[in-house]
Amino acid sequence: MNRWTVIVSGGMLEEEFARSVLENPEIEFIIGVDRGLEFLYRHEICPNYIVGDFDSVSGEILGYYEKETKVPIRKFNPVKDASDTEIALRLCLDLGRKNILILGATGNRIDHIWANVQCLKIGLDAGADVRIVDSHNQIRLLNREITLSKKDAYGPYFSVFPLGESVEKFNIEGAKYPLKNHKLTAYDSLCVSNAFAQEAVRITFPEGIVILMETRD
Repeated sequence: MNRWTVIVSGGMLEEEFARSVLENPEIEFIIGVDRGLEFLYRHEICPNYIVGDFDSVSGEILGYYEKETKVPIRKFNPVKDASDTEIALRLCLDLGRKNILILGATGNRIDHIWANVQCLKIGLDAGADVRIVDSHNQIRLLNREITLSKKDAYGPYFSVFPLGESVEKFNIEGAKYPLKNHKLTAYDSLCVSNAFAQEAVRITFPEGIVILMETRD
């Protein structure tokens, strides 16, 4: 059984979904990040670590964790060169955590969402499996081939985009819209909203990095 770490960040946190993730027995470590700490406090979930600049969490809640618990807290100046989510991700990797889910990484601020997607590259470089999840989406980066199982899929749809340079000789097998030796670029929407045609979909490419988004309505 894979054991997972969850980063609870300060973006959109859907109550029922977030609780279902955090109560999963496969979760063994939780990091509360800035405003995400309010969600944990409200649901009486004690994190293993707390990080952030704490510019968007109430002083009462932060004070509770400082005075009433022994949870390690890392405070950062609001004027810094990395987002709170990036800081939490780097902490996970420093602690040897290799299976990481990020809650609260999506929401109204598209700039924050995109920054969080780019942060996934830090985990990929470290050989970690890092995924952004909410009730409709799972986002991760790939630098090697993958086979997706229909029965285990996060949703019925999947989309693929290059991160950085174009990806040559890109292939999708077993999908409604298969591809062979395609040049995947950042300038078209060809690989949006594909779907399973068979029980397994295989995505292959010789080199490069792609963003895989598995989605449901």
